[in-house]
Amino acid sequence: MAVGTAEGARPGAARRLAAAGALLAAVAAIVVVILALLQNPLRLVAAPLLVGLAVAAGWTALVRRGAWRFAACAIAVLALAGVVLLVVTASLLRTVGVVVLVLVAAGLARVALGRDLVREPSGLRSVPAAAHGVLLMNPRSGGGKVARFGLEDEAVRRGVTPVVLEPGDDLRALAESAVAEGADALGMAGGDGSQALVADVARRHDIPLVVVPAGTRNHFALDLGLDRDDVVAALDAFGPALERRIDLAVLGDRVFVNNASLGVYAGVVQSEGYRDAKLATTARLAPDLLGPGAEGASLRFRGPDGEVGGPAAMVLVSNGDYRLDRLDGFGTRARLDGGVLGVVTVRVEKGRDVAEMLAAQATGRLRSFRGYRQWNTPEFEVDSDKPLVEVGVDGEALRLPPPLRFRVLPGALRVRVPVGSPGAAPAAVAPAGPGAAVTGLVRVLRGLPAQRAGGGAGTAGNHGG
Repeated sequence: MAVGTAEGARPGAARRLAAAGALLAAVAAIVVVILALLQNPLRLVAAPLLVGLAVAAGWTALVRRGAWRFAACAIAVLALAGVVLLVVTASLLRTVGVVVLVLVAAGLARVALGRDLVREPSGLRSVPAAAHGVLLMNPRSGGGKVARFGLEDEAVRRGVTPVVLEPGDDLRALAESAVAEGADALGMAGGDGSQALVADVARRHDIPLVVVPAGTRNHFALDLGLDRDDVVAALDAFGPALERRIDLAVLGDRVFVNNASLGVYAGVVQSEGYRDAKLATTARLAPDLLGPGAEGASLRFRGPDGEVGGPAAMVLVSNGDYRLDRLDGFGTRARLDGGVLGVVTVRVEKGRDVAEMLAAQATGRLRSFRGYRQWNTPEFEVDSDKPLVEVGVDGEALRLPPPLRFRVLPGALRVRVPVGSPGAAPAAVAPAGPGAAVTGLVRVLRGLPAQRAGGGAGTAGNHGG
């Protein structure tokens, strides 16, 4: 497993030189851009105005129907074309120079920071091969990854018993049966909803779980530090492997490994056709969920200050803290053993809030949006005036009666990962934004570790609204 150096290790001359180069390249890129804008003040004014117009028009197109949508689409396209024209008519050499400087800065920063920001998961230990491993497989997940990667044959080759789900099979019953027949390690090849169900069986019997990323997005596998593109390699966790304990989250009595979403996103997930046409379904439902006169989700909850919060366009409750730069994909988690739920709420009160939120989303600065709040807690409750609340749990659409009660189960699940896996989620190996990156580079340049003990450049803190 690729892990970093010990806490407090000081960077050598090569890394300090890389940090200096990254900072110089970044400053040079900024200077070139500023000089270009000062030479042509019209660009300085026109570029942000056109970007703002494109964002506002794009939002209008999303939440309106009919003539409004067509007109807004046309305006958005024209505004974006204007931005492209401004870029194209600028000095080609200067543009290429900025791109090269940014790439150089990013590459050198990776060299300077990466070794310090990777943290070995706590409680990691080497374990021998499973004596009786069982791999449950959903052949329909991920567009048929089980068959495409020959997972059944690969499991047999490793001495693992394969169990392929048939239409109508009860996954929980199959997992329980495998344990009753002596399985000492349970694997699941499928989406995150299936992973959560098998994880619940594994934690009840205190046997380890092997996660095989055979679903569509495989967020759980990503945050465990697995290579989602190398599906077959995940089976190596049935052999001599590394094991640790991680948290699970619970909604009522339902375990989830990633997150539960309420509000706008949950409403989209609930709709027929979402899985087959996500973008088209979102565009079709957005006017009802976010447009003028939208009813809203009527969600009530207590914020980190104890005050009742709401209304919110979105509430996300996660198994651990997510680093969210955008709403799509829901980001990644630096750790899965913090013993907390992560809570994110996004509140949109006025029309201008929408434009600000989309601008923050487009630039990867969602946390700077004033309607955004993030905190962590061991328990969380959401109430509503509606008899049933739409909620998406690890991508599965549910309708549940309020109040919805969430809690964390610290260290509830044993997981096995292959010895050669990457070993860290993206949030654990990258700085939490440009400011943290600059801080880390300056520390390395001074001969200090990029990350302070207990936090620093590589961790994302809690955010109030």
